[in-house]
Amino acid sequence: MNYQKLDAALATALNDVQNLEEPSLAVFIHTESVLDSAATAILESFGVSGVSSGKDIFTATLSPNAISQLSEEPWVKYLKRSQQLRLLNQRKNLGSFIT
Repeated sequence: MNYQKLDAALATALNDVQNLEEPSLAVFIHTESVLDSAATAILESFGVSGVSSGKDIFTATLSPNAISQLSEEPWVKYLKRSQQLRLLNQRKNLGSFIT
């Protein structure tokens, strides 16, 4: 695994995964902007959808083994963990401004 291509959140999450084969980590895959057919085939084999020429950021839910394999590919720039964002309770925050 090429840890230089992983962000800190993804590297940390990999340590907590029990099953190395189960797709359990949502990631952003940043690649070179022009992918050849072999690179496209590799991404599709891991279940990445919407792989097309000119696109350089993809999302997928991958297993630790898939992340390891992708991190070794020369056309992969880096892999970043995708985390679900939470909306702040705006009503609660606005309440302090209303008099």
